[in-house]
Amino acid sequence: MNGNIYHDKRAQWVVYIVFFVSLGLIPVMQADPFLLNQLAVFGIYGLLAMSISLCWGTGGILNLGQGIAFGMGAYGMAMTMQMQSQDPEFSPLPSFMSTNGLEQLPWFWEPFWSTGGGIFLALAVPTIFSLIFGALMFQARVSGPFFAIMSLAMLSAFYILVLDMQPYTNGANGISPRMPLEVAGYSLDPYSPAAYWLIFGLLFSLTVLAKLLNQSKFGQIVRALREDPERVRFLGYNVALYETLIYAISAFIAAVAGCCFTILIQYVSPDQFDVVFSITMVIWAAVGGRLSLIGAIIGAFLIQGSESYLGDQFLNSWHLILGFFFVIIVRFLPNGLAGLLEMLLAKRSRSSTEESPPHGRAKSPAAANAEKAGV
Repeated sequence: MNGNIYHDKRAQWVVYIVFFVSLGLIPVMQADPFLLNQLAVFGIYGLLAMSISLCWGTGGILNLGQGIAFGMGAYGMAMTMQMQSQDPEFSPLPSFMSTNGLEQLPWFWEPFWSTGGGIFLALAVPTIFSLIFGALMFQARVSGPFFAIMSLAMLSAFYILVLDMQPYTNGANGISPRMPLEVAGYSLDPYSPAAYWLIFGLLFSLTVLAKLLNQSKFGQIVRALREDPERVRFLGYNVALYETLIYAISAFIAAVAGCCFTILIQYVSPDQFDVVFSITMVIWAAVGGRLSLIGAIIGAFLIQGSESYLGDQFLNSWHLILGFFFVIIVRFLPNGLAGLLEMLLAKRSRSSTEESPPHGRAKSPAAANAEKAGV
């Protein structure tokens, strides 16, 4: 084979199918509920890494504030689950609101009496916010490190806002819904195989949709503006519009991850808006390969899996180890582990070409035309 199989679309889809089928079979082979819950949380981290890959790898937008959409989605789902455990007539107020002196349910909590409405808001609000914030930034041609700084500043503002609005968000204590999410009369046990399949079903479907988006004309334009936005602008495309859309789509995926996080953990706090957590998302994508959706997911699995087993041993030193590993990756493997695989396959392809026998070499155009003519 003369071409690099890494870029073969059929080979890529085969890898996707094998990868996700393998993940889907885990509950069949492993029944430990705590392990399934932990692996499902890894799936949420995979969603976040994939969203960063879509925004940063495809669109070239380094977003250090992805925790905004994630935290909004997590709080929206927590509010929905909290209201499911409240009685509209006898106990309309969550206990933390009563403790903080509120006598009436705040107006922005009212829509969360409806489970469907609450889930819709948990996904729609962060997406709409990202559309507005992205449009303001990209219309002003804020890009590169300047956008990264602005997104980081906005994330810090949200962290302080949620922390200070204690009567409405319970501040640093967060929101802990008493019961699992109930949809259409079915209570979703966060430790059940059903919860695991829900998370990885969303991971599979959103990754496939993101892959199809990358292969579409829209994806080609977004990748082009990643390389040279001025040239794309001169060709007549609205660069700000495409940047805003890819940024908002990425935020929607992060909001889905936030909703799933609350379903599994049954707890949300300002830590979901923590700066370190959002930067960690970028590290996942960088280590796995920001240009590869599945590479970013694997990067999240590897790092979080390592933290689960090594974090307790190294304690706070783990973050230093993670930072050192990130520096090594950026210095020697700028495209991450997926880029390393691409280089190895390219080297193998070149070796196969060089070792092929003379009769296997490509014919010149003249020889090919002569052969077609029967010469």
